Amino acid sequence: MLKANDGFRGRVEAIVAQIPRGRVMTYGQLAALCGNARAARIVGGIAHFGDESLPWQRVVNKQGGLASGYPGGRDCHRQVLEAEGVPTIDGRVDVGSLLWWPQDQETS
Repeated sequence: MLKANDGFRGRVEAIVAQIPRGRVMTYGQLAALCGNARAARIVGGIAHFGDESLPWQRVVNKQGGLASGYPGGRDCHRQVLEAEGVPTIDGRVDVGSLLWWPQDQETS
């Protein structure tokens, strides 16, 4: 469970650590869950400069687009996702069917 004093970055990283293989979250979704729905770009910065041991490959933009800033670019992002069982079509994942919500934050 997240604590209020974990800070925005800590909350983002804690949620990213929970994203299961085969599922994705969006930068905006992470930002909203961490208390600032308008901070999707900040989440992107955290992903770019954050803890490399976290599954950042499971974070995509709101249209399911892959990150050009991912190490190795969009092609490597695609390869890593596909190796985890996440299909891509034209550089995108199907956010509608693959979007993951933390269990205690699920919405319908």
